Amino acid sequence: MSRYLLAVDQGTTSSRAVLVDAKGRIMDMVQRDFTQHYPKPSWVEHDPRDLWHTVLDCCRQLLQENQLKATDIIGLGITNQRETTLIWDKHTGEPIYPAIVWQDRRTAEYCQRMAESDPKLEEKLQKKTGLLLDPYFCASKIRWILDNVPDARQKAEQGQLLFGTVDCFLLWKLTDGKVHATDATNASRTLLFDIHQQQWDPELLKLFGIPPSLLPQVEDSAHHYGETDPQWFGGAIPILAIAGDQQAALVGQCCFESGMAKSTYGTGCFLMLNTGAEALHSQNRLLTTLAYRLNGKPTYALEGSIFMAGATIQWLRDGLHLIEQAGESEQLAREVDINHGVLLVPAFTGLGAPYWDPDARGAILGLTRDTGIKEIVSAGLQSVCYQTKDLQKAMEADGVRPVSLKVDGGMVKNDWLMQFLADMLGGEVQRSKINETTVLGVAYLAGLQAGIYESLDDISALWQQDKAFTPSMDKSKRDSLYNQWQQGVKRIQTR
Repeated sequence: MSRYLLAVDQGTTSSRAVLVDAKGRIMDMVQRDFTQHYPKPSWVEHDPRDLWHTVLDCCRQLLQENQLKATDIIGLGITNQRETTLIWDKHTGEPIYPAIVWQDRRTAEYCQRMAESDPKLEEKLQKKTGLLLDPYFCASKIRWILDNVPDARQKAEQGQLLFGTVDCFLLWKLTDGKVHATDATNASRTLLFDIHQQQWDPELLKLFGIPPSLLPQVEDSAHHYGETDPQWFGGAIPILAIAGDQQAALVGQCCFESGMAKSTYGTGCFLMLNTGAEALHSQNRLLTTLAYRLNGKPTYALEGSIFMAGATIQWLRDGLHLIEQAGESEQLAREVDINHGVLLVPAFTGLGAPYWDPDARGAILGLTRDTGIKEIVSAGLQSVCYQTKDLQKAMEADGVRPVSLKVDGGMVKNDWLMQFLADMLGGEVQRSKINETTVLGVAYLAGLQAGIYESLDDISALWQQDKAFTPSMDKSKRDSLYNQWQQGVKRIQTR
């Protein structure tokens, strides 16, 4: 009898394969980093072969180390970095260009021109897709590839090319080209999908000049997508779930009730609040997106995206060499006063929600002769919390406030950071016992499809808290610190 769920997490800097049992326990994990490519300023690319081979190698090693066959796996789930855009040849499976990563800003000027040509365009896009006109999403990336790769547009119009987000590309490879599909959460990040009608929108395809034949079939997040080709793992494994990484984390945190929220602190930071059956239209430049879709029924969420969270600490380590390991940041922050006067605004690839300023650039402000490594590292950590506060304020202005905030991701191991986060938000922050909520979420969805879990209530019963952080800072101090942050952001904004 099959015993385990296999979760694939294809992220921005690494790929992972994780073995999960029916009780939601992580049994083993294999991870592979891969190279980031920066061919020009503000361009970020991945080699699609790296994405595929790291996933394949991780899965194979995981099965081998645990002496498992394909028949021991109940089902496989895929979760992925969202908005990263791939186009490949329908017949050969070969990508025609590197994957353009979600962080990439090469189409900023194009988006700006579109916005200027039609002042009501962004409002129209937001009503249909829940998204804003920004280089972050897939539509302008697809257009760029079609316009800049020789013969690409002609081949696309002849039906010879396929588009997909990373999940879709991996599904295509795992099924050896038999299945071209994605799930509703990933489709909802393209700027081409009507989240109310739950279908690709012909008007938007025409607007961006994208042939419909490029697009994958859109399915539920828990769905039998097909099976892995036996050549990969010595037998067929059912592929039973797909979800974008932030939506998978929402499921992994068991935020199934309206008002429940999670915030994931990885490369970026993503705060997502479940709004139930209502697709709440944000007046404050937050995104309306699919939380998940089950049995054809969409559940919506409000999301704020911050581009630089853990990536800020990586920069302090790899760019400035102020620290040797990310873990050192906690002790350094403890050694300086909270109000040390230094601000780090990490707009290295522009500002995300609620500013959406792709041309803004990072800055360190408030430097004096007394400023040292500790102050700058502390400011880097604090910037993550200030940006989360920006998202909280935007949600409140839209009439919603999280009833609870569950946190996950690599950064949440830092107790100092979590305490400062609770202080800045003025509310409780709950850290889950299992931090790998992204892989857990897609494993839960696969288990739901396989019938291991009968309902979302069954999954909710598995969630456990590690630690709760409650605010200890008085409101006047919180407001003063946040006001300094807002002044700093104003200094670098371009719009």
